[in-house]
Amino acid sequence: MKNIQMNHGQKGFTLIELMIVVAIIGILAAIAIPQYQDYTARSQVTRVVSEINSLRSGAEAAILQGRTIVSDAAPGDGEEDLGWTESNLVDGDGKDQVDVDGGDGATPTISVTLGGDAGANVADVVISLTRAADGSWTCGMTGGDSDNGWKDSYAPTACPHS
Repeated sequence: MKNIQMNHGQKGFTLIELMIVVAIIGILAAIAIPQYQDYTARSQVTRVVSEINSLRSGAEAAILQGRTIVSDAAPGDGEEDLGWTESNLVDGDGKDQVDVDGGDGATPTISVTLGGDAGANVADVVISLTRAADGSWTCGMTGGDSDNGWKDSYAPTACPHS
């Protein structure tokens, strides 16, 4: 009878190998989670800037027709609704999410306040569009608490934070 030797190799992982894998995953998570939170905050701010920028064309049309700019589901005589639809990243409900200051003139300011489903690090930031007398529009942001995690890098280049 032949004597057959079988090579029984290592089966499974050692404890040290498992600990190394867990350590590597922990290091990757420590780097990735803050980066993901920054990415999410920037995307939320950029989305709301885009949403409010869409109101400029309605405001321009109202100004050219000599109408008062409002954010109201039932505008009165001589008033023009901007056409805002509700955003889950803005404080308030429906048309009340948009504030219009100076809507009866040529230099209105349209603003919204981040809140709702927006992250805590961007909450309470006010995004404003202001029209100058020459017809140009400027975007700006105010608010934002660095203690809550706000970073000026969340603001798009075209809409700086002050």
